[in-house]
Amino acid sequence: MNLTVSAAPHIRGKDNTRRLMLDVLIALAPALIAAVCFYGERALVLTVISVAACVVCEALICLVMRRPVSVGDLSAVVTGVLLAFSVPHSCPYWALVAGDAFAIIVVKGLVGGLGQNVFNPALAGRAFMMLLWPSTITRYGYTYVAPFEFGTADIVASSTPLQTMARSTLPDVSIFDMFLGNGVLGCIGEVCNLALLIGLAVFALLGAALPVCELAGVSLGIGYPDWLQVAFLVSALAGVVAYNLLFVTRVEGKSYLFAGASAVGGMAALVLL
Repeated sequence: MNLTVSAAPHIRGKDNTRRLMLDVLIALAPALIAAVCFYGERALVLTVISVAACVVCEALICLVMRRPVSVGDLSAVVTGVLLAFSVPHSCPYWALVAGDAFAIIVVKGLVGGLGQNVFNPALAGRAFMMLLWPSTITRYGYTYVAPFEFGTADIVASSTPLQTMARSTLPDVSIFDMFLGNGVLGCIGEVCNLALLIGLAVFALLGAALPVCELAGVSLGIGYPDWLQVAFLVSALAGVVAYNLLFVTRVEGKSYLFAGASAVGGMAALVLL
């Protein structure tokens, strides 16, 4: 009897990496439209530059490591969009490109490519930017920034809802405005919860169990005292929960173990808050 020895997975479905990443990009489209409406052309240029940097870095690291060029699976495109959505509109392009290079080359490429990385490349790229240039991704404001302003933008900085709550003060923005993103400061891809929920609808029949698990973990705060209920609503509507459960959990995997980890992560978010 001949046996074939191969690595997991041994049972395969019809989905492939390109299809999964394409689903994510379709779901990200409403958030991108909302970002352009709130922050102007700068949000679109940030996203395009981030995607281009990730694709170039992906091709370069594949050539250096002598691996097949995997640009076609769209994973680098998703990383570029997610990282762009994780920075404010005032972030200088050079800092974003540096984060893209770290995400693709160091976090993903040097460890073997897609599926071998321990950390989410986009979030690791943001952590890299926070470590070296924290001011580039922590200054939020309503000031218009020209799309081709390549240096550090001169803006009047203000606080996000969560930064306001860190000072034991409730944000002066209504829950409904936070849902729509009106008058809410934050990263370009997380402020409009309506756009994120439209993206979530795309995933309604494509593995929505993971977002439900994480949201259920966070929702345990509803039974807590009044101040924690407010903390739950603010964190859920300030982009922290919605953006993470929609895109990060969706990209990372579809296992029951990951679903359980998402629920625990949701409960931990309340404790840390």
